[in-house]
Amino acid sequence: MQPNGKYAYTPLSALGSAKTGHGGVVAEAMRFEPRYKKVHMSGDQLSVNREYLMISDFDQTLSFNDSGMVLSEMLGISDFRKRIADLSDIRLVQQGGELAYLLLHDPEFRCVRKEHLLEVGRRVRLKANIQLLVRMLEDLEGYRLSFYVLSAAPEEVIQSALAGVVAEDRIYGTQFRYAPDTGEIQSIVRVPAGYGKVAVLEELRSRAAVGHDRLVYVGDGISDVHVMLHVNRLDGLTIAVSENKYLTEIAKRTVLGDNALGVLVPILEDIVGYDPMRIRTVFESQGFVLQEWGKVRLDSLTVAASAPRGRHN
Repeated sequence: MQPNGKYAYTPLSALGSAKTGHGGVVAEAMRFEPRYKKVHMSGDQLSVNREYLMISDFDQTLSFNDSGMVLSEMLGISDFRKRIADLSDIRLVQQGGELAYLLLHDPEFRCVRKEHLLEVGRRVRLKANIQLLVRMLEDLEGYRLSFYVLSAAPEEVIQSALAGVVAEDRIYGTQFRYAPDTGEIQSIVRVPAGYGKVAVLEELRSRAAVGHDRLVYVGDGISDVHVMLHVNRLDGLTIAVSENKYLTEIAKRTVLGDNALGVLVPILEDIVGYDPMRIRTVFESQGFVLQEWGKVRLDSLTVAASAPRGRHN
């Protein structure tokens, strides 16, 4: 707040490492500063509890790591990114399903057992305040957003990383069938990658009996394109949490920051209908302040010199 009581945005140029989205979308960069004195929100709350589904990707959406990279480092495999790129180039598997393919077919990954995947989850570095985010979503100013994780990462990795934070029955990742005698990965049961995410999302929506416009999807990469296009078509809310140029052109909102609570801002604005002042009050009620909140509209252009007049090819 400025001294005159008006709301002030902080330019992204002043945010150091903060980055912006692409394709003319609005990108937001935020930093949260904990407050030692908890401020309780006053004001009337909505009397009707409105049900939504909020579905989030895992790798680099709720975490800072790619689980495949963490596993590769554990195994001493240095060219993981190249192997993923090679699979992507030949379009052999759906975007996001490359790790599952390597675990089943690559000789250097065949040694992986369930306990290795659980250890990967313990090593993954999570964004701050995921547990608080999940709790706030259960009653967000009279709205209830049931939180699910939907990712192509191995389900064991996600469950281990989010143990005690997100219930296992709300986590949908890649499932494997293991050989009972050796414990090695025998086959793949399900890979929620590409359009596979759409199928799982629709299964969850049907089970929860919510309308198509009561969906919120949060993702970070190209494997989220199909599901974001699907949610947009149904008039749901899509939120990108990275600068991926393919995703930011599709997502309705883009939020950049290292705190999981950042995704609450577009939800409070677009679903609850709060203005910036009331959004700040919500964060203050949980002991936080929005210390920096920069908004920018970015147009990405390539400008080439035209041929001199009177010159013909």
